[in-house]
Amino acid sequence: MAHVSAGVEYALHCLLYLVDAQELEQPASARDLAELQKIPAEFVAKLFTKLQKAGIVAAREGIGGGFALARPATEITVLDVVEAVDGRKALFECKEIRAQCALFGDHTPPWAVDGVCAIHAVMIEAEKRTRDALAAHTLANIKGRVATKAPRDHAGRVQEWLVARMPRRGRRAQASQ
Repeated sequence: MAHVSAGVEYALHCLLYLVDAQELEQPASARDLAELQKIPAEFVAKLFTKLQKAGIVAAREGIGGGFALARPATEITVLDVVEAVDGRKALFECKEIRAQCALFGDHTPPWAVDGVCAIHAVMIEAEKRTRDALAAHTLANIKGRVATKAPRDHAGRVQEWLVARMPRRGRRAQASQ
């Protein structure tokens, strides 16, 4: 977790749109989600491959196919998404610099490298707190925060935009509901 990539941000935005699509009971295509955010479809497709492998989204084949959340938004954490897109990386990789002091020459004393270094200990604590914070937030939490900030009609406009892109069969099914 040395760096949270832009891919994580885009994936989270796409997943929030899938919460809207889930309410419509209609999956959304990676192409539509890319168009909605004005980013390359190939990039979104790569993100969705990772999200599917992690069990966050499920692909539906055929006419009206696309991606849907594989589990409820209340069960998908930001940490799940970070690890799916960026992998599980350590925040800090200790280089054991403390063993390289010029005063030690070729014979580093045991006290100098015994246990976890104080710097590494701080980084371990920071990583734990970061992971805990990311695990404490779900897609449902974020969706609620977005809903309080965005105009009331925004979610409806997103749903209308997605519905307009559904294949004819999906639109007919939606219209009959």
